[in-house]
Amino acid sequence: MTLRRLRIGTRRNQLALFQASHMNKMPLLGKKILITRAREQSSEFTTRLKKLGAEVIEFPTIEIVPPSSWKGVDHAIAQLKSYDWVIFTSANGVNFFYQRLKEKGKDRRSLSGLKICAIGPATAKQLKKRDTRVDYIPKEFIAESILKGFKKIGIKEKQILLARAKRARDVLPEGLKKMGAKVDVVAVYRTVKPRGGSRRLRQLLEKGKIDVITFTSSSTVSHFIDLLKKEDVKNLLKGGALACIGPVTARTVKEAGLKVHIQPREFTIPGLTQAIVEYF
Repeated sequence: MTLRRLRIGTRRNQLALFQASHMNKMPLLGKKILITRAREQSSEFTTRLKKLGAEVIEFPTIEIVPPSSWKGVDHAIAQLKSYDWVIFTSANGVNFFYQRLKEKGKDRRSLSGLKICAIGPATAKQLKKRDTRVDYIPKEFIAESILKGFKKIGIKEKQILLARAKRARDVLPEGLKKMGAKVDVVAVYRTVKPRGGSRRLRQLLEKGKIDVITFTSSSTVSHFIDLLKKEDVKNLLKGGALACIGPVTARTVKEAGLKVHIQPREFTIPGLTQAIVEYF
């Protein structure tokens, strides 16, 4: 009888160890996570979360589209050689800029001799894919950190091209101008709100419990809230955690009167994924 109990106890211990090991490999098992970033950008994030056991719901609150006019971009491309630096503040900015460069019959060689700044590793990766050398990546992947680095580099009288989204904070161009740089800001893409979706979003939040809602830009936050403008947002989000990729996105959430539960130390998709794991 004692031996039988011992065997049962051993089996239970083995099962517990197996379950613990499985949970360590899949720490997000059973968690429902909502991704709000643009559909064409969400695959990496989705893959990472699924590998960790999460159930992922893709609900893009933004679409990435070309600018309404290419006039400003075309003018900048025509005089690329007049710039000392080109700054890219997102992977989207790189993609749309190079797409237009190709449409104008040019390629990466048009940027030879210019110094290139990428706001973070995802942006740098897109540049390196196109055999473009990146000269500077800030320590923190936000505009304020770019300014800190450029202050040390010294950019007085330098000509800088800033390729970014149509709607973006003025912190970077204004900061560069204060340092004495001449700055041309061109909108290489826009973020727009997809049509419809408010009913589906409300149903998703009302039905099964969403454990985490992720935001990777201020636009994903503002469009998400716009979709629920007739609803009691705080009540709908009750019980779920809000995860923001960085301080700028987190500030937009807080300005909407909501609480940020998760924010990574490194403002990247891998960093955000790790922060969600640590939260649970």
